[in-house]
Amino acid sequence: MSFNKLTWGVKASFRSYVEAAGGSVTLGDGATRADDGAFVFNAVPGGDLEISPDGSASGSMRFEGSVTFDAHGGMLKSTLAELGIESGEDGLVITVLEAPMNQGRCAIAKLECVASGEGEGVTLRSEITMDGMWQIADNYPPGTELDSVQLD
Repeated sequence: MSFNKLTWGVKASFRSYVEAAGGSVTLGDGATRADDGAFVFNAVPGGDLEISPDGSASGSMRFEGSVTFDAHGGMLKSTLAELGIESGEDGLVITVLEAPMNQGRCAIAKLECVASGEGEGVTLRSEITMDGMWQIADNYPPGTELDSVQLD
């Protein structure tokens, strides 16, 4: 199955907090927002990610777009850009272009397949990693559940 888009809200309570604090959530580079507040990223052609109905995975793929969370006059600022899903020795993870250095990629969320059907997309459970804690918001310890990821 090939995937055309990734839909992920990161963490609904985090989005709500940023906006309630007078902050902003800004999308760039083609990312859009779904009706439920989640973010939609279109697939970059050429990925080879495969997820079997049993949840096993191989390969990787990248997605276009970015989302920036900004609040408290810039004291809270996090940009997630060039999202990817990669299968490797640590299992299936979401990676982003590392900020603020932008010199490599880091795994911000560990993924686990919860539903996969033929032609129906894949739903993945996500939890924040140590790198994700530093990239997104340092008040969510590693292992904290994030929003589900939908691949279609």
